[in-house]
Amino acid sequence: MDALQSRRTEAISIAVAVVAIGAGTAYYLYITRKPKPKACLDPENFKEFKLVKRTQLSHNVAKFRFELPTPDSVLGLPIGQHMSCRGKDSVGEDVVKPYTPTTLDSDVGYFELVIKMYPQGRMSHHFRELQEGDYLAVKGPKGRFKYQPNQVKTFGMLAGGTGITPMFQVARAIMENPKDKTNVSLIYANVTFEDILLKVRLSFSLSFSHHIMFVSLSEGACLVCTISGFSFCRKS
Repeated sequence: MDALQSRRTEAISIAVAVVAIGAGTAYYLYITRKPKPKACLDPENFKEFKLVKRTQLSHNVAKFRFELPTPDSVLGLPIGQHMSCRGKDSVGEDVVKPYTPTTLDSDVGYFELVIKMYPQGRMSHHFRELQEGDYLAVKGPKGRFKYQPNQVKTFGMLAGGTGITPMFQVARAIMENPKDKTNVSLIYANVTFEDILLKVRLSFSLSFSHHIMFVSLSEGACLVCTISGFSFCRKS
C-alpha cells in the first residue's frame, strides 16, 4: 500500500514538473517568437493620423501628439530618417514638408512632433490651424541616413532652430541604448535663449555623460552643459 502511494506521489510530481517545463517553454517561445508590431508608415502613400493632444510650448511652438491605429502600434521610422507631412497653406493649396518626430519606436501607440510655426510658413499655417480631433497626412520613411549603434566613437552635432529635432532623435536613441557607447557633442544655436526647443529634455539627457552647448545669437550668450556640470557665459 505504501509502495503504491509512493508511486502515485512520484507520478504526480513528474506530471507537475512536465507541465511546468512545458509552460515555461511555451512562454519562452511566445516571447522570443512574438512578431514585432507592424510599422504604420507607408513610403509610397500618405496615411492619416489623428491629433489627440496639442500642447502649446511657447507663443509659436507647440507639441502635437498623434494616435497610431492601436495602443501597441509603432510608427516604424528608422533612427536618422524623417517623414513627409502634407497640409494646406493659407490659400488652400497642398504643401508637403519633411519633419522628424521627437519620439522613437520605443514610444508605442503614438508619435509626437514639436513644431515651430513661422508667420509666413506655408506648412506652419496648417499646424497653426490643426486642432485635436483633426488628421495629419504622413508618408515615409524618407532619407538616406540610418543610424546604427556604435558606428562611430563620437557624434558631433551642429544645429540651429527647428533643425534640433533630427539631432534629438539620434541623441535620444543613443541615450536609451545602454549598449551604445557613442559620445555625443552638440552645439545648438537660436536667436534668443527662449527660442531653444527641447532645452530641458536635452539638458537632462545629455549633460550627465555628454557635452551640449546652447548658443543665443542675438544675446551673445551660451549655456554649456558637460559631465562636470553647467556653466553660463555671455559676450562682454
